[in-house]
Amino acid sequence: MSMPTIPNITPKISLTRCETIDLLLSSIALEEIGLSHIINAEAEKIQFFLKTRPDCLNDYLKINESVNKTLRTVVKSQMLLQFKLEDVAMLDQDAHCKDFKHRDHHRCEECECDECECDECNHKMNEFGFD
Repeated sequence: MSMPTIPNITPKISLTRCETIDLLLSSIALEEIGLSHIINAEAEKIQFFLKTRPDCLNDYLKINESVNKTLRTVVKSQMLLQFKLEDVAMLDQDAHCKDFKHRDHHRCEECECDECECDECNHKMNEFGFD
């Protein structure tokens, strides 16, 4: 699995609001990937234990308690990430960040449909499955 790329950020911050929102979403995704690795490691731990010591009840209880504690911590992290994602989604709605350069400039105020007819927007909208 390749590592995700994060843009080089210099001490002089020159990010737009939309770029910042994208970075926040990327950070949430990276945390989710980290949590998935933790869950996978716990599954591998259980599999290894079952292969090596399948007959010791006391060890079953210990491994179960260990995995339970770890998964409880993962669930707590998931809850925090959900709150973070909801907050970033609200920021995104307020900032009107879109994948399309012109879309916000051609929004119909009456019904909020997109009315951009330029070739660049139509090409991108078709590329992403928009009519």
